[in-house]
Amino acid sequence: MKPNPCLPFLRGIAAGLGALSCVVLAGCAATAPDPRDPFEGVNRATYKFNDTLDKIVLKPVAQGYTAVVPLPVRNCVGNVFGNIGDLYNGANSLLEGYVRDAGSDVCRVAVNTTVGVLGCFDVASGFGLTKHNRDFGITLGVWGLQPGAYVVLPLFGPSDVRDALGTVVDHYADPLGYVYPVWERNTAEVVRLVDTRASLLGAGNLLQGAALDEYVFVRDGWFTRRRSQVYNGNPPDEPYQDLDQPTGDVKPPPK
Repeated sequence: MKPNPCLPFLRGIAAGLGALSCVVLAGCAATAPDPRDPFEGVNRATYKFNDTLDKIVLKPVAQGYTAVVPLPVRNCVGNVFGNIGDLYNGANSLLEGYVRDAGSDVCRVAVNTTVGVLGCFDVASGFGLTKHNRDFGITLGVWGLQPGAYVVLPLFGPSDVRDALGTVVDHYADPLGYVYPVWERNTAEVVRLVDTRASLLGAGNLLQGAALDEYVFVRDGWFTRRRSQVYNGNPPDEPYQDLDQPTGDVKPPPK
């Protein structure tokens, strides 16, 4: 099929927006109680924008999707996109040095694409082939690149400087980005977005009910989750840091 000549331009715009967000936030540094979040004022404003957009558009669409589409169909849709994502998971597993995991990811694609009817059914998990969720931001962390400051990207949500760079690579490496014709690719991306948001409806309700400060709850959860992923589920203990001390002043953990 003939490539769409506009694709590089459109992808460049999307990648540029992510990079521009980091540049803008980097120029708006302010004193914050958490040294990992020096741009908290701007980040909170962006978080509020994303949350408002979600409440007005994404969440109602996701609720309608779950109300109209039967659960078995939704499971099939999610499995198909998960099967496509396993290709990229395998590539990152290999880049991170987890050769065995990379082999498992490739086998998952082979099994689920064939026996699982083009990925509609996750047969591979029943065969003991574990699913891994890895992206290039995690790969950069495994390679030793520090996360940098916390940033909230417009539309993309919680991130940090390292993962914002990884998002650019993830964008270009997304297999759906190379589906033609364009209308089929756009349709697939919209369906994936709605299906992903629908899978998070329960988590969103839990967040609203449990968190006194949703922003802080999401930020701290982001750092904890990403650190665990970089260390493949076994992160070392973090040094104790007194937030009353200047940034970078690390103290031993209290006895």
